[in-house]
Amino acid sequence: MTNPDVAKLSYEQAREELQDVVRRLETGAATLEESMELWERGEALATRCQEWLDGARERLAAAQQGRAAGTDGQEEV
Repeated sequence: MTNPDVAKLSYEQAREELQDVVRRLETGAATLEESMELWERGEALATRCQEWLDGARERLAAAQQGRAAGTDGQEEV
């Protein structure tokens, strides 16, 4: 398989490829070796998606804390 490095994928790219991997596995047409490669790729893609979601959650929490503390980046007039 020639696939881009998972760490370089955006959330949307990783999610789309993961959906494709799942579809391909569900057809049952792949050989055992191909299925194992697809499974491993799917695991890596799922991990990448989770990393993006965790990062987004952390950024939202930080923004909410900043707003609650009155440091949301807006200048007072």
